[in-house]
Amino acid sequence: MLNIKLFILAQTRLAALPRTQRWLRYGVLLGAVIGAGIGVAAAFHPDAVARLVRQELEIPVVLTDSASAPAMPGDFWREEKIRRGDTVGVVLARMGVRDADLDRFIHADPGARPLYRLLPGKSLRVKVDEDGDPVALRYLTRDGDLLEIQQDAEGAFRAKSAPPSVATRVQLRSGEIQSSLFGAADAAGMPDPVTMQLAEIFSGDIDFFHDLRKGDRFTVAYEVHEWDGEQIRIGRVLAAEFVNKGVTFRAYHFYDPALTGPEGGYYTDDGKSLRKAFLRSPMEFSRITSTFTLARFHPILNMWRAHKGIDYGAPTGTPVRATGDGTVETAGRQGGYGNFVLVRHQGTYSTAYGHLSRFAPGIHRGSRVQQGQVIGYVGATGWATGPHLHYEFRINQVQHNPLSVVLPTALPVPPEKLAVFRAKSQPLTGQLALARGQLFAAAD
Repeated sequence: MLNIKLFILAQTRLAALPRTQRWLRYGVLLGAVIGAGIGVAAAFHPDAVARLVRQELEIPVVLTDSASAPAMPGDFWREEKIRRGDTVGVVLARMGVRDADLDRFIHADPGARPLYRLLPGKSLRVKVDEDGDPVALRYLTRDGDLLEIQQDAEGAFRAKSAPPSVATRVQLRSGEIQSSLFGAADAAGMPDPVTMQLAEIFSGDIDFFHDLRKGDRFTVAYEVHEWDGEQIRIGRVLAAEFVNKGVTFRAYHFYDPALTGPEGGYYTDDGKSLRKAFLRSPMEFSRITSTFTLARFHPILNMWRAHKGIDYGAPTGTPVRATGDGTVETAGRQGGYGNFVLVRHQGTYSTAYGHLSRFAPGIHRGSRVQQGQVIGYVGATGWATGPHLHYEFRINQVQHNPLSVVLPTALPVPPEKLAVFRAKSQPLTGQLALARGQLFAAAD
């Protein structure tokens, strides 16, 4: 958005020049913007450039309203954005495409049914011959597949769906906190999935409910997956920087199967993991009904005894997460615990989960689990007066208070892989600096 603003500002200053000089300097200005590199291109979308150039130089817009476009020799594609309430027939009519055979095929063939559920904002593309008759149609469905309808050699239409060929580009965004993280992200044009990733990445260092201050800044480089210029989905955050109360935090994505698992992990400049080895809570939403204590009156045994865990009250069937990576040592019935899971983690750590209603699929002795993976569901099996989860955090088989114990961090990047990590992170450092500089320039 910064580059667009700068381009518009430059336009207003050039407006006073004679037309011939103005056209010449527009070309120089546009060349400077495009020549600034991938970082600028990430913040200055090509479509935005095209709109500015077409508006100023009065170049006709092609393929946005093909009903009025002049005929061209050979086959060519027409494209139309889907509006709220549109049917496929309405969109085709708006493009000036009317064909009884295609209409009958769309209504009769099961493979064309995704066209009955058009998504506003997406595009419908139709290929027409020199007579304006349709010979092919393309549409990205709700499921992310590419639906193609093509005319064969005999003139009959055929439909097929397959995953599209996806291109990935890097997008840069920077923002400054005025009232909230999501408010600043919206102002910067950053999608919600990226904002949520950003909060999760730095959640071990920043309390986003209480620690944010006006003037805090963030810079993010993330993936955008596209097909034929149309955004399909948002990918991973590749690098991020957050300045909170004057302290700068940075994170870089790094993938190594033996170290990070299939999703990769986030690390500081020097390769330290930003992820804690354990989550504080095995449930996303719950309430604590009984705390860790050495003296509690047991509601079933009617006697005072230690309660060396945390009870989380939640409805039966609420998912329970493994708080750390590890191996399932026990998954079965165990006395007062009822349905019980014990996970052994790195070193001397283990976690226990009791009173489960059932186990998640694939959870059995010897199963490998990852942090955040659902391992079971809340229940009231064993010695329980109602549905809840009993959770224990153990060191050397001794229970400790999960809410106060000092949690270890995940493993850092191994020394032998630091060179690879730095080779991947250094270019991203430059992109973050570029986006940060654009934020400062906008503030000035």
